[in-house]
Amino acid sequence: MNTEWTASLYEPALHFQRVSFGTATTKIIDEVTGSFPKQQITVLVGPSGAGKTTLLKLCNGLLNPTSGEIYLEGKPIKEMAPTDLRRRAGIVLQQTPMIDGSVYDNLALTLRLQGKELSQEEAYDILDQVGLERKYLQSDSDSLSGGQRQKVSIARTLLNKSEILLLDEITSALDPSSLHEVEELIRNLHKVYGITVVWITHNLEQARRMGHYAWIMMDGKVKETGEISVLEHSEKPEVQSFLRGDY
Repeated sequence: MNTEWTASLYEPALHFQRVSFGTATTKIIDEVTGSFPKQQITVLVGPSGAGKTTLLKLCNGLLNPTSGEIYLEGKPIKEMAPTDLRRRAGIVLQQTPMIDGSVYDNLALTLRLQGKELSQEEAYDILDQVGLERKYLQSDSDSLSGGQRQKVSIARTLLNKSEILLLDEITSALDPSSLHEVEELIRNLHKVYGITVVWITHNLEQARRMGHYAWIMMDGKVKETGEISVLEHSEKPEVQSFLRGDY
């Protein structure tokens, strides 16, 4: 199945047109063309070093393509102000950065960067949305568990009213209980708000549980895209090898 698959059947939230990224001697992303469908969960899988995190950072301007175009709902992202782009396409990383201070301080920072203030009621509401008890609002961020930190990070992104959530291995360091809680949170946010999700994971079982669609990347290239069933079978030998765990 070719990499134009999602663009032809679904309205794209993000579309890549021959996007490359790298140095004069090394291509990290190599001529990627394809789309992440709007209001769906797309899982991005592949071996370490495939270029997945780089691709995600290209989506919200943390990196800029060496060549090619990226479009957010039909508009080239290079024409968008970085603050607007990062508000609409919010990224949550594996290592959740926190500033010193309380949970409230970390949430409020998101709006202060926009010249706004976060009310206590707004803070409580966003904690309710991510399933974090209100009592944690004044807790020191250093006292939070890994799962709680990820919920705060997702809450900060939601305060921007992001249309797209870009998730990079956000459950890889969590215990099974916290992993389940974060999966349920993402599933609920998608169901209730119709948020588009692009989720990098090395856990193929998680990918099968969470994804509607999948991109399989290797060596900076998109090898295959399609419905989540593509993770059960592929006619391409190198993809078969990856899915078996041999790659």
